[in-house]
Amino acid sequence: MTPRDLQLEQAMSEVSDSCAPEPLDSEDPLFMLYTSGSTGKPKGILHTQAGYLLYASITQQYVFDYRPGDVYACVADIGWITGHSYVVYGPLCNGATTVLFESIPTYPDPGRYWEMVERLGVRQFYGAPTALRLLLKAGDHHVHKYDRSSLATLGCVGEPLNDEAWVWYHSVVGEGRCTVVDTWWQTETGGISIAPRPSPDDSTPKPGFPMRPFFGIQPVLVDDQGNELHGPNVSGNLCIRHPWPGMARSIYGDHGRFMDTYYRPYPVEMVRGETVRDTIRSPAESMMSST
Repeated sequence: MTPRDLQLEQAMSEVSDSCAPEPLDSEDPLFMLYTSGSTGKPKGILHTQAGYLLYASITQQYVFDYRPGDVYACVADIGWITGHSYVVYGPLCNGATTVLFESIPTYPDPGRYWEMVERLGVRQFYGAPTALRLLLKAGDHHVHKYDRSSLATLGCVGEPLNDEAWVWYHSVVGEGRCTVVDTWWQTETGGISIAPRPSPDDSTPKPGFPMRPFFGIQPVLVDDQGNELHGPNVSGNLCIRHPWPGMARSIYGDHGRFMDTYYRPYPVEMVRGETVRDTIRSPAESMMSST
């Protein structure tokens, strides 16, 4: 009977240190990530191989102005989609030096992020508005005692970044010279959908505004009946008009729920004479039909 517990060192010594790559189809599953979103009930969002990897890598490069040799730090936990896309997949696809952050930003003191920036020479920093507001309240002296001259891009994600925190992030942490990229996206999009960068050189980010859609993203507002809304001072459901590489492909075990939540309530574009809602199948269905 195999023992329940194994010694890691012994198990590693018994296997080869090389592993042949496994050929996979572009639409084969890459990972499932459980998220509750606004529903409160966790659902297994499924992303596939090629499209997700492409979208994570290109958004990391262009939104953060990543350049070869940069030290890039996203301080999200890798168990969340932000950590998946912008600690692991995106940076590593681009050959970046990516920083893994553990614990909380206030231990041993509220200067921990900025000590890390000085020690590692971080050029791009990606954090959460909740943490930034907490550090703002702790006082500027925790920021000023560390050299942050390596920083060029300051990102945030997770919820709206209020004006006070945006100004503090820009003027105190970034010394008024770093670009603040306040990004909007979610687990289902696979990567950043709306952000101030990339943009024309003379375009100045505005506090509280992600500002513009990323390449290939065409946002549209619709009401609860699926009617498209136009003009200023309107509110509705934010949808994305056309497919993009990083979009989720299904909800594990419930493709019908995936379709009912994200596609059937709203009008869709025509693809080869059929509506998108008629042509989207789960990766499992697609693999079965091709064998």
